[in-house]
Amino acid sequence: MHELSIVMSIVDTVEKERKKQQADTVETIELDIGMLSGVEMDAFYFAWDAGVNNTILEKAKLKINRPPAKAKCTACGHTFTATSSFDACPECGNPFCDVISGKELRIKRMTVIKN
Repeated sequence: MHELSIVMSIVDTVEKERKKQQADTVETIELDIGMLSGVEMDAFYFAWDAGVNNTILEKAKLKINRPPAKAKCTACGHTFTATSSFDACPECGNPFCDVISGKELRIKRMTVIKN
């Protein structure tokens, strides 16, 4: 389950940033997990509950944004909503399109408290 390794990486990153900010508590964390990121959300939530136990994120409020998948045709330039990384252009049928959003997997924002 790679979702647990993703959660543990988030915990490590947040802990490093918390130390840099000299904060005591993380109140909220906001993540962008794109529709084509490869993250299985049920597995992610399960891994989150287990992975943040006894960490700085244990009591943090979690917010997840799911950016939609968008692609741009390399032939005609048409931008469209994609359902996979391999969608053909709906305008011209070209099978070569660049995914321009939807693969995100990042910490967007966190709120820390300094006591």
